[in-house]
Amino acid sequence: MSSNPFQNKRYNDYSSYIRRVFGERVQKISIDAGFTCPNRDGTKGVGGCHFCNNSTFNPNYCSPKSGVREQIEKGISFFSGKYKGQKYLAYFQAYTNTYGKTADLTDIYSEALSHPDVIGIVLGTRPDCIEDNLLEQLAKWQEKYYVAIELGAESTINSTLNAINRGHTWEDTIDAVCRLRKWNIPIGMHLILGLPGETLSNTLLHAQRVSELPIDFLKTHQLQIVTGSLYGHEYRKTSDKFHLFTSEEFVEIIVDFLEVLNPEIVMERFVSQAPAELLIAPSWGLKNFEFVAKVEKRLKERGTWQGRLFQKNI
Repeated sequence: MSSNPFQNKRYNDYSSYIRRVFGERVQKISIDAGFTCPNRDGTKGVGGCHFCNNSTFNPNYCSPKSGVREQIEKGISFFSGKYKGQKYLAYFQAYTNTYGKTADLTDIYSEALSHPDVIGIVLGTRPDCIEDNLLEQLAKWQEKYYVAIELGAESTINSTLNAINRGHTWEDTIDAVCRLRKWNIPIGMHLILGLPGETLSNTLLHAQRVSELPIDFLKTHQLQIVTGSLYGHEYRKTSDKFHLFTSEEFVEIIVDFLEVLNPEIVMERFVSQAPAELLIAPSWGLKNFEFVAKVEKRLKERGTWQGRLFQKNI
């Protein structure tokens, strides 16, 4: 690609994607519906992923002790003071939100969709927990609502997935993406960059492998060590196992990653911010928007953009 294909950015940004889809600002409201995961309940393992404490995902208004409707009302109250009259997506975020019987799942999603200000749902899940009969129902809802699924891939390398107790493979992710695409359901993906044992070459391999899949949007974030996770326990005993990036290092990694990434993939997020009371390391002292500004500045300084080095397999 010889020139930057993006008008106002040097990457395919999520805000522009939202405007293209909805024609206006739309806000996600996080919902914790009380799900678990198959690597927690003994189906595939126990203890969950080694990096995980799901409390790091939930805003203050989000608790499974409250019903779905109540969480939506609290979320709207939280956001409505800043943005009047906007619509909302119910974002089922914590744990595996397609893990259960289809009838039970659709009842939970229906409660969210029944709210007059909710125009769709986004389901965070694992690639090995998506049944075809559920996809059929989600596809039907698309006639009236926006329905998207975010897959927690976390890595494209099976040895890493095994080491973090993920309980699924990269091949499971490929299979899930292909089945979702058959139903024309928008597909997001999550990757953690900097998991133990992975190098910069592995990070660029992630970008290459993800670029080969027909996904719509992508979230990356740095490895964070949080209280309540196995890594949190291990880090307190021996931090030498972990290489945690400085913010400057991670800016360069994101720019390298973007250069290789398919320019058609929307970048929803570069980094994540665990609550201060749970975060052990690294502590950057940056807000997400401040990190984004650093990435944009570095892309300009390097005269590069998302997809500059992307090579499409024919």
